[in-house]
Amino acid sequence: MKNAIVLTLVLFCSISLAAQEEPSGGRISGNLEANGNFFMRDSLIGAANTPQYDRQLFGADAWLNLNYSNWGFDFGLRFDLFNNSNLLNPTGSYTDQGIGNWYIRKKINKLGIWVGFIYDQIGSGIIFRAYEERPLLIDNALTGLRLTYDIAPNWQIKAFTGRQKQQFSNYNSIIKGFSAEGFVALGDTSKSITLAPGVGVVNRTLDDPSMNALVATLNTYPLTDTFTPHYNVYAFSAYNTLTAGAFSWYVEGAYKTEEALNDPFGEIVRDSVTIVGDKFISKPGTVLYTSLSYAAGGFGLTLEGKRTENFSFRTRPQEQLNRGLVNFLPPMARVNTYRLNARYNAATQELGELAFQADVRYSLNRNLKFNVHYSFIDDLEKTQLYRELYVEVSYKSKQKWTLLGGIQMQRYNQERYEFKPDVPIVETFTPFADFLYKFDRKKAIRFEAQYMLIGDDKKAGFKQDYGDWLFGLVEFTLAPHWSFTAADMFNIQPGKNSPVDDSGVKKKLHYPRIDVFYTYKTNRFSLSYVKQVEGVVCTGGICRLEPAFSGMKMTVNSTF
Repeated sequence: MKNAIVLTLVLFCSISLAAQEEPSGGRISGNLEANGNFFMRDSLIGAANTPQYDRQLFGADAWLNLNYSNWGFDFGLRFDLFNNSNLLNPTGSYTDQGIGNWYIRKKINKLGIWVGFIYDQIGSGIIFRAYEERPLLIDNALTGLRLTYDIAPNWQIKAFTGRQKQQFSNYNSIIKGFSAEGFVALGDTSKSITLAPGVGVVNRTLDDPSMNALVATLNTYPLTDTFTPHYNVYAFSAYNTLTAGAFSWYVEGAYKTEEALNDPFGEIVRDSVTIVGDKFISKPGTVLYTSLSYAAGGFGLTLEGKRTENFSFRTRPQEQLNRGLVNFLPPMARVNTYRLNARYNAATQELGELAFQADVRYSLNRNLKFNVHYSFIDDLEKTQLYRELYVEVSYKSKQKWTLLGGIQMQRYNQERYEFKPDVPIVETFTPFADFLYKFDRKKAIRFEAQYMLIGDDKKAGFKQDYGDWLFGLVEFTLAPHWSFTAADMFNIQPGKNSPVDDSGVKKKLHYPRIDVFYTYKTNRFSLSYVKQVEGVVCTGGICRLEPAFSGMKMTVNSTF
């Protein structure tokens, strides 16, 4: 690994020196993202008993990107740094550094060449997506080769092969794929109907050590639960986008051949005792996904539906949660941004999900707008997983002030999404408001207010989960440089999981946050004091449970 780093740095330095000799022929750009965390122990809220709170006290993450283009080539290099980081494992500590990404791209007539770390997808990503989500430290780049060829002006074929990245190394399984995509316009230019069809296939070949470990595990199962695992699995998909005027319709169907899957709720019977937990099963998988949208005259409508059955596709079956994902299943719940609205998130269910969502937007005029959203998610046994009704109204008055308000209602299966046994479905009712007032072109103030009412846990005799919450925020902006934010999340009516004091009384705790942001040209700095309750963090439907946090955060973002 060290030799690879040295060679990559020498290569990039040589490119940079060549660029200096030909200043008019090349262009170099990049960006830096750096985060620092100072951990301040608070055992009352659960911010304790990890290496950072017990002894390390500080953690950092940083990514430096460099990009250079010249002679028809594109070169890229990224240095990654992790010191006592809690991104990889929120309850652990991760320290390492090295080259996190490098690539070389070149187009030779109709042939496109990409070697190194590749980010790409087929269709919507259902059978293959190599992508990065830094807040969850997901970096599923494909380390290998990708070739594209333009077989016609609007048609392209693509082939790739490689291994999936695993921090600063690679998984041993081999992934390869092929796709063909095109574009067809029907009719004249004023009333044309367009089609964007495509097909794809992906194959994963399991490495010998992973297969041997899988067989060793299966040998511990009762005979009724054993099966013969396969080295190779194939995933196929066909997709198309139809556009006609204000309408757009996307549909994709996918099939995956039989392979070993990890069932987190699987049951194994040993000596007449039923053990519930991770269990390998062998089944084929299917996904059907569609999205229909319409937008015209101030009205917008989006409808989505998805049926998923046994479509866990990973670089090796032993990987769980967010690790080793070869593909990406589109999320079927609204991406909420307000603090309390975003507290309960519906993570995508790979083994079984029947989901629909609808989003309606209407602008009565330039000042008054409406938004209504509904999400419905069940498993294939019709177990209720998630419901959300979201209603929002906003009014803007003469570019001076804007008022937004609404309500959100949820039903959230905490047992399934957070692996918490024997808990009822969490029911929430959350009214919210957001008010922005502009004093002039440079000064503005914004207020947020949210109140989350939680249902009762009748067995426990308390409110569900952490109980009711009250959230308030004030943000003052001095453009173009400064922004100040003060917020508090108050557990106004504690619930079953709320902390207790020495006498056993549920504590009504405050979780404050103070932020200072400074922006100068392309540089942005922030310093924050944060107390944060345990909860689920999601990015694009990929979720994980985050423990409580207490301490200071610093960030630096710069582009050049």
